Amino acid sequence: MAPRPLPDLEETRQILARRRTRPAPRPPPPAGRGLTKLIRDLDARFGQGPGALQARWREIVGEQIARRTEPVKLVKGRNGAGAALEIRVAGPAASLIQHQAPEILARVNLFLGSGAVERLRIVQGPLRPAAVSPAQGPKRREAPLDAAQEAELTQGLALAPDGPLKAALLALGRGVLRNAQRTQRR
Repeated sequence: MAPRPLPDLEETRQILARRRTRPAPRPPPPAGRGLTKLIRDLDARFGQGPGALQARWREIVGEQIARRTEPVKLVKGRNGAGAALEIRVAGPAASLIQHQAPEILARVNLFLGSGAVERLRIVQGPLRPAAVSPAQGPKRREAPLDAAQEAELTQGLALAPDGPLKAALLALGRGVLRNAQRTQRR
């Protein structure tokens, strides 16, 4: 079998005129467009969850309770029942938190919506280290002592051998002198 010759320019035009070409496929729509409705439905059905609670826990339960607790997870109830909120409590504060459970539930339901949480499950354990709260602000550096006080403190510890004990005594002396200055100003 001999190879078929390629068509010339005129034959190519005729072939292309007779055949319909397929249109280029459309690109898929952006993923966000399709997911927006699904996310809205899921949020309406299951609520905001523990992420929203963790972010605003201090505002919801107050400073005193937030120092001793943190929300862990929100377990959805079966058959449309309210959820159970699991909170981690630092050691011996669990009994105090147990007595405040109705108040905590009321505050959480105020945030998540009426009847969202029915039960509080308290688990004892270590809390995650908290970041500096906005109420506390960043820790300020203490002002240095004046030269006369620093010289007097160093002279008093001149006979002590160098080492960690001497450094600790210097730090203690500086703290005592600063504290005395603060009380004199008041």
